[in-house]
Amino acid sequence: MATQTELYAVPAQQDDDAAGQAAFDAVIADDSRIEPRDWMPEGYRKTLVRQVSQHAHSEIIGMQPEANWITRAPSLKRKAILLAKVQDEAGHGLYLYSAAETLGTPREKMTEDLIAGKARYSSIFNYPTRSWADMGAIGWLVDGAAICNQVPLCRASYGPYGRAMVRICKEESFHQRQGFEILLELANGTEAQKQMAQDAINRWYAPALMMFGPPDDDSPNSRQSMAWNIKRFSNDELRQRFVGMIYEQVKVLGLTLPDDQIRFNEETGKWEHGPLDWNEFKEVLAGRGPCNSQRLARRREAHENGAWVREAAAAYAAKQARKTEVA
Repeated sequence: MATQTELYAVPAQQDDDAAGQAAFDAVIADDSRIEPRDWMPEGYRKTLVRQVSQHAHSEIIGMQPEANWITRAPSLKRKAILLAKVQDEAGHGLYLYSAAETLGTPREKMTEDLIAGKARYSSIFNYPTRSWADMGAIGWLVDGAAICNQVPLCRASYGPYGRAMVRICKEESFHQRQGFEILLELANGTEAQKQMAQDAINRWYAPALMMFGPPDDDSPNSRQSMAWNIKRFSNDELRQRFVGMIYEQVKVLGLTLPDDQIRFNEETGKWEHGPLDWNEFKEVLAGRGPCNSQRLARRREAHENGAWVREAAAAYAAKQARKTEVA
């Protein structure tokens, strides 16, 4: 037979959930922010953990294709700039892991999921960097797409995520300009250098457009994220904006985009582009891209090699805690 406490437990919980849901709905309707200690629907929490952790993973994995060129950059100045950029990406990952931890998921769990192949990161980082010009194309196209996608996230309804994005976007804007400057110098160099820049743009254009995610009709999470004010624009809206930006910018480079179907539709007021290979996108997400296994192997190796650092840090923290207790 149920006790009196058990009989009242469920209705009390339901009342708390109803009040919490009402308060949550009011914050979202007011376009305000949810903070870590606020009540939130479990679906909202899970969506944020998925999105923020994937974003963090992308920053950490994204260090690899660029770090590959630090020692091979054409000058000391270029080495220093690229090294600083890779360090920035590491910082972005740490900001985002910290934001995700406020939702109750430990960083260790997120890392375990990544190196076990259970978590996703941006498909763009599973492509090889074949030439120095790729550093320019990544800066201009990949970081440019990231900025287009992430600036609206500065207004995300979850406070820690939105605040982290403010600093990240400021630094990404420098990265984009650095990439554009690399391409501009190559485009104004020898014919071979100009061709190198064009080849990099040709290879990175389509993957950069697919960074925004699948078409809206095939994006199950986008609509709900927009309803919760986590996202502000759909995948296709952001992709169209980005196409309009780079269509004008590539003219300054004196180069071209590998898409002769780009046009501005006067009737809809939107930019249109040629078809993208979404089968390729799905293959890369499924772990069958050009560099998927290599990226995860390197991340797993780095995690294993850094075990002694984590153990030392934990031992030091425990020692300091004991000193505090004694004092």
